Amino acid sequence: MISQSRSVGLAFLRGIPRIPNHRLQLFPMKITTGSVVLFDYTLTDDDKEIIDTSKGGEPLAYIHGEGQIVKGLEKAMEGKQAGDSFKVSVAPEEAYGLHDPENISVVPADQIEGGEELEEGMQLHTEGEFGEQTVIITKIEGNDVTIDGNHPLADMTLHFDVTIREVRDATKEELDHGHVHGEGGHHH
Repeated sequence: MISQSRSVGLAFLRGIPRIPNHRLQLFPMKITTGSVVLFDYTLTDDDKEIIDTSKGGEPLAYIHGEGQIVKGLEKAMEGKQAGDSFKVSVAPEEAYGLHDPENISVVPADQIEGGEELEEGMQLHTEGEFGEQTVIITKIEGNDVTIDGNHPLADMTLHFDVTIREVRDATKEELDHGHVHGEGGHHH
């Protein structure tokens, strides 16, 4: 903490008047693009059923402005600071999107690695033109396997209860790597 009880010290700065008995106050850092944010959260659906929570574990860490959390939550975080708590509801369009029938396909089981051990509800990882994608098997009829590439939370309004634990500038290394290092982040 910096305090000044006499009118000396900072008066050498040209253009800044001496203010006797002035105390400098440090303001907490606000969340802006390039901030590392650590936060606790509970995510619920419209029926108040818990979908996910960080309670009892490490906080979630992300770099603000990098699209690492859903858009609606990231927008709600802007300008907040460590210690802030808030609740926000995020519409599907600002979360995981609307359910898109174009993301559902039927493929032959013999074209899926391990096709003889498939079960409904199983998640598969595929590689496509947009990189790796997770799909869920929704139906199996004989050799036909229906897979759904929509996110499991598509079409859902998400309700977040958030407490911000820490806000700091991202390091050059974190920005270069695209993820947070240390608590709540990536460990090399």
